[in-house]
Amino acid sequence: MNNITAAYIRAHREEDVRQLALQGSRNSAVDLPFALDQIAGWQRARRKLPSWAAVDGLCYPPHISMEQCSSEATGAYKRSVLQRLTQSWHDGTLYDLTGGFGVDFSFLAPLFPKAVYVEHQSRLCEIARHNFPLLGLSHAEVRCAEGEEVLEALPEATSEASVALFLDPARRDSHGGKTVLLEDCTPDVTRLRDRLLQKATLVMLKLSPMLDWHQAAEQLSSVGQYAAVRNAQQEVSTAVIGGVSEVHIVSVGNECKELLLVLTRGFCGAPAVYCVNDGVSFSYRPGEESPQESISDETTGVPDISRFESSEGFDGALYLYEPHASIRKAGCFAEVATRYGVRALGANSHLFVSHEWVRDFPGRQFEVQAVSTMNKRQLKEALRGMTQANITARNFPMTVDQLRKKLRLKEGGDHYLFATTIGHHDHRLLFCKKLN
Repeated sequence: MNNITAAYIRAHREEDVRQLALQGSRNSAVDLPFALDQIAGWQRARRKLPSWAAVDGLCYPPHISMEQCSSEATGAYKRSVLQRLTQSWHDGTLYDLTGGFGVDFSFLAPLFPKAVYVEHQSRLCEIARHNFPLLGLSHAEVRCAEGEEVLEALPEATSEASVALFLDPARRDSHGGKTVLLEDCTPDVTRLRDRLLQKATLVMLKLSPMLDWHQAAEQLSSVGQYAAVRNAQQEVSTAVIGGVSEVHIVSVGNECKELLLVLTRGFCGAPAVYCVNDGVSFSYRPGEESPQESISDETTGVPDISRFESSEGFDGALYLYEPHASIRKAGCFAEVATRYGVRALGANSHLFVSHEWVRDFPGRQFEVQAVSTMNKRQLKEALRGMTQANITARNFPMTVDQLRKKLRLKEGGDHYLFATTIGHHDHRLLFCKKLN
């Protein structure tokens, strides 16, 4: 990048990239396509990676890499997990076998005296070599190679040489279409599972939040068989024990962003599951707490909220809870009900209530102000003076759009309306005030 292009980037980085593309540049010395990529990258980093955007001189990749890279919040979370898991290591090496733009690597590398970034795209390797020193990662080694080739060349892990591997398999096929299944990603970690556990003390995988984590953990936790390893003397085939020791479902702003699986050599048993949203975490280990087997009428008892339908006012208080996105993804509703002493409204509604406010419940919390059936008279009373509301439909025969049209309510405002099913068949609308 020449000085004139750098000056153009600094002068215009706050402006609309589309307008800049239409206007062009009067100075032919400006590398306009590159400059526009840098401006667009910095603008996205300012929202997604503020600590990177604050560093002058960083180089940003084309749009697709910026779109796929981790955010600062998820990168920092991965660092906290790996720091906890490696705190007893006296020494250690990190290999990021799917380097990409290097965001995750930049958060993880400071934890290790030796950190190796591996990426097969030469352009991304050039960007990494430029950026890492600016980010304080002077010890980082950049290798332009296929991750599987580097994995194959690594020696077997020993107690004297601890190794952590990080992989973020590409979730797009050769035609650019999105993939979700583990075996359809690149590299296929189901195929590499035994090799990964042979070469590393622990492995962290970043996967699609769309993935069924139960299936993924099962695929990666069975006792496998190493592929034949050729050395100078003979073909060797060795059994390997190990698997998924931790599952992390990570949400930001109540939107599920990442699924992290930690594989540990020698581990057997049920993994610990961490459901995280904006720093609020709910963790459990399936089977350990002996929770209710399922959320159903028989196990929880359907709460009687009929008295809250009275036009004469409430008898006591009623609080409504909506677990955050990571808990909903995990499906650990019985564990939540048991730990926090709340009761499920129905088998498939995934909403809970209590008569005492549970302030530390991991999710959104509301005070119920009215309850109504779809009866016109009841609805008219409950909707009196209301012109807009935030509507959520859970296990209800009408969509949010259909409800909004029927109730003639605009979106937004301070009112919250939950349409759900109590038990198996009683449809109710709960009008609420948000508490947190």
